Amino acid sequence: MTKNLKKLFWISLVLFIVGEISLRLYGFCNAPLYFSSKEFEYNTLPNQEGKRFGKNYKFNEFSQRSNSPSKKKKRILGLGDSVINGGVITEQDSLATSILSKNTPFQVLNISAGSWGPDNIAAYLNHYGTFKAQKMILVCSSHDSHDNMDFVPVVGKMSSYPSEQYSLAWIELIDRYLLPRIFGESEANQTIIKAGIEFNSGFDSLLKLSKSKKIPFVIYLHPDSEELKQKKYNEQGIEIMNWANENNVKIIKGLDYPFSSENYRDNIHLNESGQRILAAALKPEVN
Repeated sequence: MTKNLKKLFWISLVLFIVGEISLRLYGFCNAPLYFSSKEFEYNTLPNQEGKRFGKNYKFNEFSQRSNSPSKKKKRILGLGDSVINGGVITEQDSLATSILSKNTPFQVLNISAGSWGPDNIAAYLNHYGTFKAQKMILVCSSHDSHDNMDFVPVVGKMSSYPSEQYSLAWIELIDRYLLPRIFGESEANQTIIKAGIEFNSGFDSLLKLSKSKKIPFVIYLHPDSEELKQKKYNEQGIEIMNWANENNVKIIKGLDYPFSSENYRDNIHLNESGQRILAAALKPEVN
């Protein structure tokens, strides 16, 4: 009996170690980390680079999902939330901003974070500046019309916004992925939901900034899967289009481009084929 217990112990230990190593090689305990901000709520920590779930990610010294601002190329600001950011399940080189930076004379800086609204972005630019950019391109969705900052703490509170790594890959696997599924906790419970009433002030703030810096400002309105299916934007999207028309801001409609459900990985986020179409839609503005 004692020999069997010892054998079981050593087998279990070996399996635990092999599993830990395998999970870490796959990217567990290597999630991008976040910090809180009194100005723009939160963002990824600067100077992070790694591989998670087989995909590379990189954040420069300004927390942008880009290489450091180039001294050789003119710059364009790619602004937005998780749609343009791509998340860690999108390869760095497959982002629309990376594609444009590689295939045009411009560097498109990816200034974004999950669930950021235009007001988060405006606050970020007021803090860091506009990086001598030639143009500002805001990638937004209909829900951004009322996606106002509320400064509810999320960093270190929600699993999608960690402030530190798990001590063990096994713990991350169980705590972040297995237990929520076992107990029926949906991913929506770990997603920021802002129930703003007023039209997001960030649109006006970005327009004011663009005028003061004499930087052309363009909006790309990204359709969610339901809008794609209906072939029209919802009421909130119409609000954004009306605001753009009233303020003479050029707006590019994603519905005018050949997106299909195959280009989406959920109801709103693009997969790598979708990022390529997004890059093609934005390319005429990268000039």
